[in-house]
Amino acid sequence: MVQRCLTSIFVVLAVIIPRLSVAEAPQDPAQLIALQKDAMTPLNFMNGVWKGPAWVMLPSGEKKNVTQTERIGPFLDGSVKVIEGRGYDEAGTVAFNAFGTVSFDPNTKTYTLHSYAMGRVGDFAFTPAAGGYTWEIPMGPNKIRYTANVKDGKWNEVGDMIVPGKEPMRIFEMNLVRAGDTDWPSAGAIPPK
Repeated sequence: MVQRCLTSIFVVLAVIIPRLSVAEAPQDPAQLIALQKDAMTPLNFMNGVWKGPAWVMLPSGEKKNVTQTERIGPFLDGSVKVIEGRGYDEAGTVAFNAFGTVSFDPNTKTYTLHSYAMGRVGDFAFTPAAGGYTWEIPMGPNKIRYTANVKDGKWNEVGDMIVPGKEPMRIFEMNLVRAGDTDWPSAGAIPPK
């Protein structure tokens, strides 16, 4: 009986595994990278150095003002977007620091923001839009939705707490101006010799 069950399992696996392997077979790396680069092209407006005022609503209900900077550039031949954000308080001390990447998965046709900020890490759905994007942090039935609009060298991004059955509550806003180009993060690669 056990032998018959094991034989049946192996037959089923012998039929299923090749099908899964074909369906999930990786594509040529050059093709994958080309698809990723194409998907990242609409986000080129983000590249550069940005600076301006921002505020965040603290859990106490107090607004904390900072000077926000963003340094953004392409990496891995343009297939990934790399982002560093720093918020400085009035004394010039770093009050907020975040690092993230935006990537595109050609198999699922989805973008992901991978973020490190304030001791937290997460992967979040990222949706490009004409001249901007949205991304969300799920929090049980609630979520925080960030919406960015970039036009003529000006970047406005807001964050709203979304609670079912209530009006969205604004908890973040930044208004940045493009300060210039950057060769970060590509610059400074270690040469072969």
